[in-house]
Amino acid sequence: MSPTRNTPLTARSVLASVLLGTDPPWLPTPLLVRTTALFGISEGSTRTALSRLVAAGDAEAHDGGYRLVGRLVTRQERQVASRRAETRAWDGTWELATVEGDARRAAADRAALRDALRVLRLVELREGVWGRPDNLDPARSSDAAAAAARWCIRWRGARPDPAPSVAALFGVADWSAAAGALREEMSALLDRLERRDTGALADGFVTSAAVLRHLQADPLLPDGLLPRHWPGTALRTEYDRYDEAYRATLVTWFRGSG
Repeated sequence: MSPTRNTPLTARSVLASVLLGTDPPWLPTPLLVRTTALFGISEGSTRTALSRLVAAGDAEAHDGGYRLVGRLVTRQERQVASRRAETRAWDGTWELATVEGDARRAAADRAALRDALRVLRLVELREGVWGRPDNLDPARSSDAAAAAARWCIRWRGARPDPAPSVAALFGVADWSAAAGALREEMSALLDRLERRDTGALADGFVTSAAVLRHLQADPLLPDGLLPRHWPGTALRTEYDRYDEAYRATLVTWFRGSG
């Protein structure tokens, strides 16, 4: 789980975000405690949050530390996939999903279905019909696909009628503008991180989480449907450099605080 901007960081959000960014998603307990200390979170609060993560089925104690399990591992897989942004050649056809039996579903089931369809990067074209250009791996996000299959009929090779306004449906302008703002944030912090300025770690953590969250909202549209100066590739490339500098600075801080 990544922390939300303008919301105070909690022990749980910091712990989950740090573990989500670690491959494999395990860290020793002392290191987790020292990480939350960056944000003024006490050891007692950290250990309580770890216990609650375990009770919720999101983590387990292992070999002197904690590792993610269950739904957070699935979330980490989506996060990694979002950074790779793998797409297929597009032949102009769409992937569509028609929702069946909506009136028989509880509100929680309807919300879960909408979440699953969004994870698959589909958008609602009209009531009960979701879709996107068919340029992504059909086997992506197997958990979300299974949830969608329970209530939807899905097919590929179709063309929606009438033709949708892709830019408006997928929020292309808003995503691009937010990506530009995040690139500026990273640029403002990068020099300090590359100089191993540990004072940049707290702000850098929040920016990192925001970038990763934004990448998961990338519609991953075919190039032919995107504006000329789409910032997706630039954001990912710059984040790779930023993330490397952040991790190196974090190691510097760990060594200095041990």
